[in-house]
Amino acid sequence: MRTPDLTTLRDRRVLITGAASGIGRATAVLAAADGAALALTDVNAPGLAAVTDELKAAGAEIIHSAAMDITDLEAVQAFAGQVHGNGGSVDVVMNIAGISAWGSVDRLEHRHWRSMVEVNLMGPIHVIETFVPPMIEAGRGGWLVNVSSAAGLIGLPWHAAYSASKFGLRGVSEVLRFDLRRHGIGVSLVCPGGVATGLTETVEIAGMNKDAPAFRKMHARFVKRAVSPHSAARSILRGMARKKYLIYTSPDIRAIHFAERVAPPVYRLVMRVFNAGMTRVAARAGTR
Repeated sequence: MRTPDLTTLRDRRVLITGAASGIGRATAVLAAADGAALALTDVNAPGLAAVTDELKAAGAEIIHSAAMDITDLEAVQAFAGQVHGNGGSVDVVMNIAGISAWGSVDRLEHRHWRSMVEVNLMGPIHVIETFVPPMIEAGRGGWLVNVSSAAGLIGLPWHAAYSASKFGLRGVSEVLRFDLRRHGIGVSLVCPGGVATGLTETVEIAGMNKDAPAFRKMHARFVKRAVSPHSAARSILRGMARKKYLIYTSPDIRAIHFAERVAPPVYRLVMRVFNAGMTRVAARAGTR
């Protein structure tokens, strides 16, 4: 079975997690403008209500919108029951919700490792196991989008816990891109670099004083290079329409991933320099 034409989302039923802010919100806005019927969720109830009201006021069709924690399988199943009871299976599943925490291995706590895996890996798995089988049964094909990260492609410093979850989601996606092909369901793995979302302010960095001048300077450089959520969302929808498996949202990540594959010595040098720079920032920023 061929995958469906997604050059337009008009009349497509689209599920988006993490819809209250950042890339998820921007994707919901663009998908609605393209005519999609949306099922929206996020753990942030007020933020989700705000974007839902905004989209309804603009004339968007909202299949269902409800706050939930994607780490709670029963909550995901209940949400799916509402969505499927209102018109059947969805055509597109977009796993965008996620959290972030960084830190050197001697500073990371067990809660950091566990929360990364529970939200960024088990959360999307809960969505996949609940929404993809009905897509298969419906026989219309469809598309699955999993938002991983640059940290799901390369060895970014201090990202061990985060990368554990994002490399895991990459592995799930790599298998499903072939397993689901016979059902006409395509898969896209999105690997953003810097995106100027609220996570840039709220990310927890174990053992680092985020108010220190050295950290604030590094943060300012990061934000300056980061793309907007709207730009990232546009890259995702464009990549899906072109039936791309691997979707980058910025050229720097495309370049370093290319170097990793075809010029390993260059990649190793870049990552060692990057790691040394992070170590210097940590030393200057100190700890709380």
